[in-house]
Amino acid sequence: MKALMFGWEFPPHILGGLGTASYGLTRGMAMQPDMDITFVIPKPWGDEDQSFLKIIGTCNTPVVWRDVDYEYVKERIGKYMDPQEYYDLRDHIYADFSYKYVNDLGCIEFSGRYPDNLLEEINNYSIVAGVIARTEQYDVIHAHDWLTYPAGIHAKMISGKPMVIHVHATDYDRSRGNVNPNVYAIEKDGMDHADHIITVSNLTRQTVIEKYHQDPAKVTTVHNAVEPLSQEILSIPDKRGVKDKVITFLGRITMQKGPEYFVEAAAKVLAKAPNARFVMAGSGDMMNQMIRLAASKNIADRFHFTGFMKGKQVYEVLKASDVYVMPSVSEPFGISPLEAMQCGVPSIISHQSGCAEILDYAVKVDYWDVEAMADAMYAIITYPAMHQFLKEEGKKEVDNIKWEYAGQKVRRIYEQVINK
Repeated sequence: MKALMFGWEFPPHILGGLGTASYGLTRGMAMQPDMDITFVIPKPWGDEDQSFLKIIGTCNTPVVWRDVDYEYVKERIGKYMDPQEYYDLRDHIYADFSYKYVNDLGCIEFSGRYPDNLLEEINNYSIVAGVIARTEQYDVIHAHDWLTYPAGIHAKMISGKPMVIHVHATDYDRSRGNVNPNVYAIEKDGMDHADHIITVSNLTRQTVIEKYHQDPAKVTTVHNAVEPLSQEILSIPDKRGVKDKVITFLGRITMQKGPEYFVEAAAKVLAKAPNARFVMAGSGDMMNQMIRLAASKNIADRFHFTGFMKGKQVYEVLKASDVYVMPSVSEPFGISPLEAMQCGVPSIISHQSGCAEILDYAVKVDYWDVEAMADAMYAIITYPAMHQFLKEEGKKEVDNIKWEYAGQKVRRIYEQVINK
């Protein structure tokens, strides 16, 4: 079974949960001995783990041959298609294509991030996808999140292969309902063209069915999972047990993640437990607002803003934390609580998160219920028996939530769309 996957980020260079989920799922799927995965991203950096898949960078894929002789073109693409056919295709597809991003090697340049001209990069990515779709061998197309849906559609139109899209989030989650019409149109188009839609939670599945008007029979939930801890992570010393109790928020500091509710709850906890400390690890457009909010509550001296963290840094913070909190307003899944529970950190999550569907040993509150959130924080740092129970049972639970199992579910979906 060969899958051509389109993604936007891949470890170690990630900016959010999309890259983490892409890595975990592909590793889990690669445990199937006959699974062959080609993973396309805009800009590889060269240090990605390719031991279980092949990575192609759209930034390294020539799309334009100008001032180059016919024999050179034939050498590069002749085994896949006739050079004149390529030129005809290029003229057809790229009629409105701007050459300002094409370098001397005939490749389109990509930032590898989420730039101000993101929609333009998405379009350019889909253009290169057409070239890749003609040069690779595969049985099924798998597009991860809205940024890659146009690429998946393009590949499907060229190859005739079935397309599965993976909804890691929708704009309803990112915007608290204030949906960007351009993003919605891309999402809806991807869903309409998909042969099957995978969602990371039942919460997201309902959004896809109700807001994007998709047939329920076409939408399947495959919950995310968590990677086993590496020896490097296991060797990080546990720094808990000091006098001050540390309560941590770790993620993008944006309105989707509910950071203001964390700060409000922190103020209530400090009124009863002045020895608590609070960490807000991450970056985002609400960071300065949260710094000002903490100052206005007169708790700035008990608050630490670390900025963006990744890789080993994340686990160093977790292993210094007594409680982890994810107060997301709308979270399609949320892998970070699973990572915290792996490290033995009792976790508080919102009912409005997809991971709440599969976690029994995390404390669940409504994101807006600051009183309940504060009560949970205070109880965990005050009552050792409660902390120990959540620590032990939570770790047992997440150790059985494996990407291998998620990969098996995705494989069954592949077989379904191929046979259909």
